[in-house]
Amino acid sequence: MDIPAFFLNLLRGGLGNLAAYLAAHVLLCLVPAFYIAGAMTALIPKESVTRFLGRTTPKFISYPAAALAGSVLAVCSCTIVPLFAGIYKKGAGLGPAITFLFFAPAANVLALVYTGGVIGTDLAFARLFLSLVFGIGIGMIMALIFSRSDFAHDKATDEMFAGRHGKGMKRAALAFLLILVALLLSGTLKIGLLTNSYAQATLPLQGVDRFEDFLFTLVPYDAAKGEEGVTAQGAILIGMLILIGLASWKGIEKIHEGFTAWTWIAMGLVGLTLLTAALGMQPHAGGVDILFTGKFVAVLLALGVLAWILRRQLGMDEQRDFLWESWRFVRQIFPLLVAGVFLVGVIRVLIQPEWIEALAGRNTLAGNLAGVIFGVFMYFPTLVEVPIAKMFLSLGMHRGPLLAYLMADPELSLQSILITATIIGKLKAWVYVFWVALFSTLAGLIYGAWVDGTSLGLLAAYLAVFLGLLASVLWWMNRRNQKRALAEPGA
Repeated sequence: MDIPAFFLNLLRGGLGNLAAYLAAHVLLCLVPAFYIAGAMTALIPKESVTRFLGRTTPKFISYPAAALAGSVLAVCSCTIVPLFAGIYKKGAGLGPAITFLFFAPAANVLALVYTGGVIGTDLAFARLFLSLVFGIGIGMIMALIFSRSDFAHDKATDEMFAGRHGKGMKRAALAFLLILVALLLSGTLKIGLLTNSYAQATLPLQGVDRFEDFLFTLVPYDAAKGEEGVTAQGAILIGMLILIGLASWKGIEKIHEGFTAWTWIAMGLVGLTLLTAALGMQPHAGGVDILFTGKFVAVLLALGVLAWILRRQLGMDEQRDFLWESWRFVRQIFPLLVAGVFLVGVIRVLIQPEWIEALAGRNTLAGNLAGVIFGVFMYFPTLVEVPIAKMFLSLGMHRGPLLAYLMADPELSLQSILITATIIGKLKAWVYVFWVALFSTLAGLIYGAWVDGTSLGLLAAYLAVFLGLLASVLWWMNRRNQKRALAEPGA
């Protein structure tokens, strides 16, 4: 075995996965998500969040509201984390926040429609129903297990945001937040209105096609394995992303000392980069075709409205707080994201999809666990998990473990686990991972048993027994926590 070549291949896989991720998914997904999280923290009064998602909000309101909010966001586990961080920091209860974190990538509308069209409506309905039940269930379990720290978190947010925005959320701030969400959706939704091109221009730039071919030799590219490669446009965007980071460090890191030219340079670079990402680019021997897509128009309109609201409708303190909070989320989350994506690329070199047939060819406990593990360590961006699942199906994966994979892959990735741990703590993060893995495995076993001919009545009975035992254990834990709280001095 050639050891240097082996490690070089691992390094190439990690760097290639990182480059492909940065080129294809960070800009139109994560950048708006960071700004949404910053806007939620800086501009939304705590009461506006806790009214629907607070710790003391009735469960029949908070948990469905969290699932409903997640259902419209076609995002992956990495993109949802900044949004989760935003609502959690602003006072959302741990349970509803976890439901939002789970449901958005697992069962958003676009993922369900795509799953039904590519693999089958039965799997799409199973994904929807089980994601809803288990997403709410995991949220309630987490809220119960960590009820004391959830109370402390709620009290801390009361103190942190005391006296801020006491008169309710401004209309301009609400409009700003909604346009940011529209910007995120316009960059992530795969619908004809946005993906179709409506005009074209050709730039006589020679050699771009050869440069792109060179990039494909450097970065692994195999659509069947979820490898996306790096296009010439992607390389340009990575360079612009680096410039954004440098300008932001100069212009936003010390923004509380005042706005500088670097502040507005950073913001201008963000807008220019998002517009570049929304364009279509097709290099060829004669130059580069620039395709003006519906996505480009939507991003241009959203950026124009956002710039007007930011400069004309929001005060200087609100502008400063919004930019600082957004940058703070970037500093907290982005380095871990980079490290996690790199490690996943290394691991994907070692894991072969062909192992699926041997590990998950039948609806067994081991087979469903294999589906979950593949979902964690063979993470793919949002919606890419569906064609990969179809490939696994063709390799012999049973439909039960396939559902376990489809529930785990959007939810759990190495990078999202690392990031979540920095937001809610390592213990809560790994407990969340445990419950997601458990319920994803259980979902696969249930659906796989139905596929194999087990009656729904018998499956419902098994599920009722399991949930009954789980409820009993959690009830006992809740009683114990209450007794401890009453026994404490000053209770």
